[in-house]
Amino acid sequence: MSESSPEHSGPKTESRTTVNAERSASHELRRGLSTGSALGLNVIDMVGVGPFVTLPLIVGVMGGPQAMLGWLMGALLSLCDGLIWSELGTAYPEAGGSYAYLKYLYGEKTWGRAFSFLYAWQLLISAPLSIASGCIGFSQYASFFLPSASHTFAATSLFGVPVVLSGQTLIAMAACGIAIVVLHRSIFAIDRIVRWLGLVVGLTLVLVIVVGFMHFNVHRAFNFPAGAFHLNGAFFAGLGAGMLISAYDYWGYYNVCFMGAEVRDPQRAIPRAVLGSIGVVATLYLLMDISVLGVLPWREMTQNTDSHARSFTMAVFMERLYGHTAAGVIVVLIALSALASVFALLLGYSRIPFAAARDGNFPAWFGVLHPKHRIPMHSLLTLGSITLLCCIFRLQEVITTLVVVRILFQFLLQGTAALLPKHRRERRIRGFQMPLYPLPVLLALVGFVFILFSRPHFLREMRTAGVILIAGSLVYVLRYFSKWNQSENIQTER
Repeated sequence: MSESSPEHSGPKTESRTTVNAERSASHELRRGLSTGSALGLNVIDMVGVGPFVTLPLIVGVMGGPQAMLGWLMGALLSLCDGLIWSELGTAYPEAGGSYAYLKYLYGEKTWGRAFSFLYAWQLLISAPLSIASGCIGFSQYASFFLPSASHTFAATSLFGVPVVLSGQTLIAMAACGIAIVVLHRSIFAIDRIVRWLGLVVGLTLVLVIVVGFMHFNVHRAFNFPAGAFHLNGAFFAGLGAGMLISAYDYWGYYNVCFMGAEVRDPQRAIPRAVLGSIGVVATLYLLMDISVLGVLPWREMTQNTDSHARSFTMAVFMERLYGHTAAGVIVVLIALSALASVFALLLGYSRIPFAAARDGNFPAWFGVLHPKHRIPMHSLLTLGSITLLCCIFRLQEVITTLVVVRILFQFLLQGTAALLPKHRRERRIRGFQMPLYPLPVLLALVGFVFILFSRPHFLREMRTAGVILIAGSLVYVLRYFSKWNQSENIQTER
């Protein structure tokens, strides 16, 4: 009997098939993120240092305890948008989240490819700045124990943005470095880490809430100024500013969608993580707002011109009730929350350049996986390295601009895609289906447009978005013609 007979070729063919399958699997991400960890990942991304620092800001722009309306409106906007993410995340449970949604819904070979590229392009700019804000938040809280760290070594301006080198800068860079090192492991190990970080962040918020209600003064908490709810231009301007702040504090409920290819049972886990995190965090934010206002008079909170004291509002809150040691404890917990958010942001965002590279829309270098841990190590290291550089900036004004950029390049494009005929067909046959469709989509779009147009520097921020769009479009066109020439040369050689 010849060697090519079925009796001999069968086992060899089977063996080759097994080897090829193993090789293919070694080049793919692994589904190791549980539903509980997916929920925890979203929560630590959402919280970070944001609500602890922005509480006096939102009270200030809204002019009193009616700031709780800003938290409620932000929660409603997040819920409507979260329903969009839940639908798209279960319809396309892939790495990159929005990158995949824009590509599929606008056309894989037409506008969808361009929109997904532009989304990934702006992310190389916006994501490191967002992550760096978490690093700087960590360094600011760490300086509670190291006051001399705020001393400036050098200061200048780069492209009109203030650049500062200080001890806080080095601490912020160290925070980024720690996150990169911790993320250098398998998704199964990360799954366990996320659970513990989620517990720490949740307990920090609960601690503030419990302490506040133990010393609660109802008249102080609800001491509304005259005309607080008078529906005039000032009211809506304050509401728009408050929603911008609260929207930024809520953002992160979609982080699990960027890791769609690494979630176990995405059809159940993604909606539960997205909507569950919004419900949990919205409840905690509102209770925290009320509990702190029941201890610290809102006028004192907003009229305090000492930026250091405003940054440590929660430390002042605890020190007034239990002394300096208690203030130190809450500072440590908030610093850990900030570090956890850096971890979550780097984890989720690193999957987007990876997805674009695997799709051929970004350089292949970004699509390389670690041979053992199977994580997108080049994408992770690139974003981490850019973040290290961004730690030298003062990001307060830059971040508000980036919120506008993210609304334009992600939320509005994605929300509009959820109304397209292609998605209307797809949603009937697979994935999570939002109730009252398309009402939540329309409400989300209206909310984001309201935030855009209520910005005092809207036109300036739109110009920034325009520069990013033009630069990305030029890069996309150059890459397109480069690939076209390469294919033409290959055909000529043949």
